[in-house]
Amino acid sequence: MADDGMLVRIRTLHEAPIDPLGEYVLYWMTGARRPGWNHAMDRAVALARELAKPLVVLEALRAGYRWASDRHHAFVIDGMRANAEHFARHPVSYYPYIEHVEGQGSGLLVSLAERSCAVVTDDFPGFFLPRMTEAVAPLVPVRMEAVDGNGVVPMRLTDRLFTSAYHFRRQLQRVLPEWLDRAPSVDPLVGVDLPTLDGLPKDTLSRWPPADLPSRTVDIVSRLPIDHAVPVTGQIGGFEAARTMLTRFLDHRLRRYDAERNVPSASATSELSPYLHYGHLSSHEIVVRLLDGAGWTPETIPAKATGARNGWWGLDPSAEAFLDQVITWRELGFNRAALQSDYRQFDTLPAWALRTLDDHAADPRPYLYTLAEFEHARTHDELWNAAQNQLVQEGVIHNYLRMLWGKKILEWSSSPRDALDVMVELNNKYALDGRDPNSYSGIMWVLGRFDRGWPERAVFGSVRSMSSVNTARKVDVRGYLRRYGVGQQLAEPVAR
Repeated sequence: MADDGMLVRIRTLHEAPIDPLGEYVLYWMTGARRPGWNHAMDRAVALARELAKPLVVLEALRAGYRWASDRHHAFVIDGMRANAEHFARHPVSYYPYIEHVEGQGSGLLVSLAERSCAVVTDDFPGFFLPRMTEAVAPLVPVRMEAVDGNGVVPMRLTDRLFTSAYHFRRQLQRVLPEWLDRAPSVDPLVGVDLPTLDGLPKDTLSRWPPADLPSRTVDIVSRLPIDHAVPVTGQIGGFEAARTMLTRFLDHRLRRYDAERNVPSASATSELSPYLHYGHLSSHEIVVRLLDGAGWTPETIPAKATGARNGWWGLDPSAEAFLDQVITWRELGFNRAALQSDYRQFDTLPAWALRTLDDHAADPRPYLYTLAEFEHARTHDELWNAAQNQLVQEGVIHNYLRMLWGKKILEWSSSPRDALDVMVELNNKYALDGRDPNSYSGIMWVLGRFDRGWPERAVFGSVRSMSSVNTARKVDVRGYLRRYGVGQQLAEPVAR
């Protein structure tokens, strides 16, 4: 039986009973693509142990999703390779599958589920995953559960939609002490004796052959029906690469985070968002490792939840600032995505933002650019162009400049709705953390979500504005411009 903490994270997608006569427990890995620090993996292992059955892990990659490209595919496939190597050392049947033709994998999950005792999957509220899991659930003949492993606190612990980080932070401070002690297993397969499967169903294997995962990811993606114009970056995917990046941040960058995270040339940011998006890294692992490294104990927590951004943890300013990003701001986005299915739509902006943007929709724009001009960094603004160049080249934009990037798209588009379309298209096409609830939080923040009204001005109304001139006054952008500015050549596709 699952404990109360796990039960809050479990959502039943299909009410059929668990079949004790099935051949195995099936974990369909979709959102938390990692073997450890994974609540869904914990649940699947617990069921397999309870039923004394083998465990099968299916990790599949579609070809026909929107914005499918070498960049996104390669990052996922890197992770699949790391998972395959890890599971090979444990009593698990790992089944990696990659579509080579759009729709080719249709029916695979149901085929495996027909011989299973139960199906466990990830409860990820972003992109096409909710539609996909809801569509397949009625076709599964056994119990199917979705497990929330997205944040430290379960995203459906409350049914309240929060409109500001302050109010959400105050709610978190009331419940965090309880949930910090409910971290998933570092590796749920260590010391676990599960039966081994003689082999996966032959009819399934013949129709949907498991993916070959050669050491060079480019050898796979180059043969797939995806967008080859968006090349891979130098950033390697997978849970092992994620842990390496996390260690580098905690050991060398965290101490500078508070003072330098907004400085584009300072390299003080974590660079963890792609790994969080693809499920290669758990926010619980980040928080636990940071707190353990700081020698933190719960006794430092104030008795009263104040919603204060600083001081609640009793840690140094850099640790406090980073924890606020990885817990408050990230989980605020998941709260919104879990409770409001249309959170990506323009009309879900707060009423005050919709009103002021509409009032100024007809204001003359100082410049107007098309999607193609934005995409190819052909604006008059050198700093904006540099940010777009970084996005196209590396799949990321420095956090502070990402806000400027969005604000200028709003200012230079024919309407706020068009601006949203441009931001979504460019972000989801090129950003390694695109299509994520937290990524949409940033896009919608540009248009007023989670913010307050500011002094009114043209185009923006009372939505907060930003300018490149003021940004350059506040932070040193000279090194950033030298690296990504006009005349800089984009890197050649990385062969890996």
